[in-house]
Amino acid sequence: MVKSKTDCIERPLSLAFEKLGHVVGRYPELFILSAICVAAALGTGFIFLHERKANDIEEQFTPVNGPAKLERAIVLENFPQSEEFSRLRLTSEGTYASLIITGLHGENILTEAAFIDIIELDRQVKSMTTGNTFQTLCAKTKGKCMSNEILDIINYNPIEIVTLKVKYPLNNTVFLGTTIGGVELKPESSELTSAKAIRLFYFLDEKKTEENRQWLDGFLKLLSNSTEQKTVRVSYYTSLSRQTELETNSDSVIPLFSLTYSLAITISIMSCSRLDPVRTKVWVAAFGVVSAGMAVLTSFGLLLFCGMPFAMTVGTAPFLILGIGVDDMFIMISCWQKTEVHKAVEVRLAETYKEAGVSITITTLTDVLAFYIGLMTPFRSVQSFCMYTSTALLFCYVFNITFFGACLALNGRREKGNRHWLTCMKLQEPAGDDRGCCIGGAYDKITDKEFEMPMDSFFKNYYGPFLTRVWVKALVCLIYAGYLAVSIYGCFQMQEGLDLKHLAADGSYVGSYYDNEDEFFSAFGPNVMLVIKDKDFQYWNPTARKSLDLCVEHFKKLKVADSDIPPISWLHAYMQFGQMANLTLNDEIQFKRSLTPFLNRSGFSQDVNFTNNQVHASRMFVLTVNIRIAIDEKNMLNAFRETAEKCGKLQTPIDLIVYHPAFIYFDQYAVIITNTIQNIVVATCAMLVISLLLIPNPLCSLWVTFAIASVIVGVAGFMALWDVSLDSVSMINLVICIGFSVDFSAHICYAFVSSEKSSANRRVTDAVTKLGYPIIQGAVSTIAGVVVLSAAKSYLFRTFFKIMFLVILFGAIHGIIFIPVFLTFLGTFINRHERNKENFPEQSEMIAFTGSADPDSC
Repeated sequence: MVKSKTDCIERPLSLAFEKLGHVVGRYPELFILSAICVAAALGTGFIFLHERKANDIEEQFTPVNGPAKLERAIVLENFPQSEEFSRLRLTSEGTYASLIITGLHGENILTEAAFIDIIELDRQVKSMTTGNTFQTLCAKTKGKCMSNEILDIINYNPIEIVTLKVKYPLNNTVFLGTTIGGVELKPESSELTSAKAIRLFYFLDEKKTEENRQWLDGFLKLLSNSTEQKTVRVSYYTSLSRQTELETNSDSVIPLFSLTYSLAITISIMSCSRLDPVRTKVWVAAFGVVSAGMAVLTSFGLLLFCGMPFAMTVGTAPFLILGIGVDDMFIMISCWQKTEVHKAVEVRLAETYKEAGVSITITTLTDVLAFYIGLMTPFRSVQSFCMYTSTALLFCYVFNITFFGACLALNGRREKGNRHWLTCMKLQEPAGDDRGCCIGGAYDKITDKEFEMPMDSFFKNYYGPFLTRVWVKALVCLIYAGYLAVSIYGCFQMQEGLDLKHLAADGSYVGSYYDNEDEFFSAFGPNVMLVIKDKDFQYWNPTARKSLDLCVEHFKKLKVADSDIPPISWLHAYMQFGQMANLTLNDEIQFKRSLTPFLNRSGFSQDVNFTNNQVHASRMFVLTVNIRIAIDEKNMLNAFRETAEKCGKLQTPIDLIVYHPAFIYFDQYAVIITNTIQNIVVATCAMLVISLLLIPNPLCSLWVTFAIASVIVGVAGFMALWDVSLDSVSMINLVICIGFSVDFSAHICYAFVSSEKSSANRRVTDAVTKLGYPIIQGAVSTIAGVVVLSAAKSYLFRTFFKIMFLVILFGAIHGIIFIPVFLTFLGTFINRHERNKENFPEQSEMIAFTGSADPDSC
């Protein structure tokens, strides 16, 4: 039986790395100088950082081609912004400032004392000057500034809030659902008895952009410096607050990077240090971290030169790159330590490159490819992060095999000269068990290699044999079943969407405002716009109107629609007007002749695009209720769009779209799951192909793919249990998940099939001996790279830490526990392999991966 050859790519690649190692080992100074020059030249691209920053929330955190953006374009085309302001008819959030006023201890706010403070606050805001007053900047209707309904109702007289009978949510024709919150009504009545919150709005004319910004800044200063009121507590917000807070957030993590850099260097040095002053790898470890830093500088500078937008999410990339950039360093150091100490430096480096080159190439390819696949997502923030991170990882790889390899060669020259790591003074070689500061350069006289690291001995003599015991395997399988069960349960608990209040820092006034809004003003949701964009729709035709009435009725019957407050419909009002005026509105000529006068008198002029004697489009409004959490927003969006589709299938089809400015952000629910699954599936398939090409055993490639799926399920499940939602930020981390799960499992699988041991258990022990400690080093260094983000005041950065922690934890557990145990179940393959070696000794040379007769080679 002849075994198929599966190393047709691995073997030539390994030989190519061997040649490269010779060259780098012979001319290390050239490679170091070249790498520094490239990094310095491209790093100057950081001069463009400020102008490349892209922190616009809508652009970065909403789907690029979201349906709501197309719907908004249709609305703007048919209903241009009018001089007469109407909050109901805004196509954006508008430009405004807002106050939410509550009692000091949550008591009733509808008191004379409270309203004395409220009216005084209103006076202070309106009298504030920033070069312009509110009166000169305010949005106007019929020449007057938009006012606050509750203050108009009491005529700015505090005593009247107690004496007047105010109805809720409709007081005559005035809707108070967004103005008064936390209400209590008289039994079987709509009369207000108490409320816990009052909200005031101050809308500005959107055309006066710069003046508005100055006034809103003044508003924030006024409220942040105002003394505590006697009877009320105030939270405040402006339409610019969310954007401003997001930009401030991204700057807050910059000081943390220096701490991360110091931590990464410290951990790398500690994990690579020895007591022997010659064999210790202090400088090698330090320059490994420098190499990762150079990769960040070079890649970011290059992309900034090329005009790539720098989104806020990219701020987490250096922490990640610094963590994972040193992983390959640990693999190379491990392989270097398994070469014979008396060989020439270039020979040792060639052997190191030959053994480590393919392994680090596999992990780099999988990581980079996973990130480039992330470019398929419709979120700009994800695209920006993936582009910067994948490019940085490529440079990490390039600098590892050039700059770091050259540093390893120079360190090898120092070791060959038996010189002290700090003073470079030549030391005396130890005789027997001699130890001292002036003695160093000890090595194993039998194998002619460096002594094993204590952790390597632990994995070889204790951990490997322990892991291959039958009862341990059974226990590991049981633990894995529990892990999988909890993970799957967590996946069903997952929430979707990015809560916009999380874009602000902890303790921000924005968070306080949003919390009050959620608590007191979630009973009523947005007034959704129903836009009939069919130019040929015959509004005067009773049959057509009947279909339209049926369509609107479908919307009214939705659970998320308010069944008590009827839709705001110009057509319904026009029909009532026609009845009272004895007009025959079933006639096209009469319908069109009377339409313009009606629209001008009734206040519906902004709801009908009536030009050239044709109704090009019209709109109505349906009020929604109980939109409290993300799932409610998703269900509302889906329900309205599905109902709009049903209206297109009526007897008289109605070409209708639904729109509200909030839908721009709700669109993330429509794509987040499908795009996440799409990216994961595509990336996993790509990882399988790479594994099949570079790991010379198809079965082990399948194990690598299995590890990807297992880690993704685990991270997704546990992140849901850790209160992390599936949004554009966590989507990034699930893409990362794919690369990291390949990293750890691919190293072990590669070492398993490369081993020349005689049984599956011995092969697994050999694999964890070679790579158990480097995997631990890589996991610890990566977590160290992002752990400082756990102290960040931003939800986005803390989320990044949480998921990265889960990714690394589960990836490492799979790499050194689950996958090794599962690989021991390949006894049938191993037995067949051994029979092949006996019957076809020449084939064993093709199967053996390392090409070395030494079973302990890396």
